Amino acid sequence: MSVWSVVVAAGSGSRFGGPKQLERLGDRRVLDWSLAAAEQASDGVVLVVAAEHRAEIEATLGCSQSRPVVVTGGATRSASVRCGLTAVPPSADVVVVHDAARPLASPALFARVVDAVRAGADAAVPGVPVVDTIRRRSGGVVSRDELVAVQTPQAFRAEALRAAHRGEPNATDDATLVEAAGGKVVVVPGDPVNRKITDPSDLAIARALVDDPDSGVKR
Repeated sequence: MSVWSVVVAAGSGSRFGGPKQLERLGDRRVLDWSLAAAEQASDGVVLVVAAEHRAEIEATLGCSQSRPVVVTGGATRSASVRCGLTAVPPSADVVVVHDAARPLASPALFARVVDAVRAGADAAVPGVPVVDTIRRRSGGVVSRDELVAVQTPQAFRAEALRAAHRGEPNATDDATLVEAAGGKVVVVPGDPVNRKITDPSDLAIARALVDDPDSGVKR
């Protein structure tokens, strides 16, 4: 089955204070880590970037055989995913969507979600247990037993993902759209190291993990 990945790196980084995907993490940028993992797990990669950073990013991607297809994103995350999907060949069987702001996602995690789709799911998402106590603003504690914090990469049967995006809906992740369209979504074990970089403290933690030889993060 042909697998393509869409790496979304078009966000403005408003909470971070700038384009976090261009920040240095070890010996490369945040987005380069995400691209490297996607390339190992895919037959092809589409990188979705903001218009104002496209020239800079394209100029620094190099000329390797696995060079991604670069497209300009949209006004929302969902719109950016749709921009990426336009560059995915119709022959692709599985499409993986990954946020570039999760640079420590491993190729093994990509493989885990892809395998779940190959096994019959319309969508597969990584999830990690919720460890904090969750309380409603109106009062009362929510049981954590049925809760997971969802990560990317998320894998999809290609037609299910394309169908879920018809009509240009918006959601915080693509599995939500596929499920709303009637698709079957399964949860596979996520990775606590696979943190999303939202503010500078998250980047500091990622840098510490990269610099720690015992963290399990491969440089």
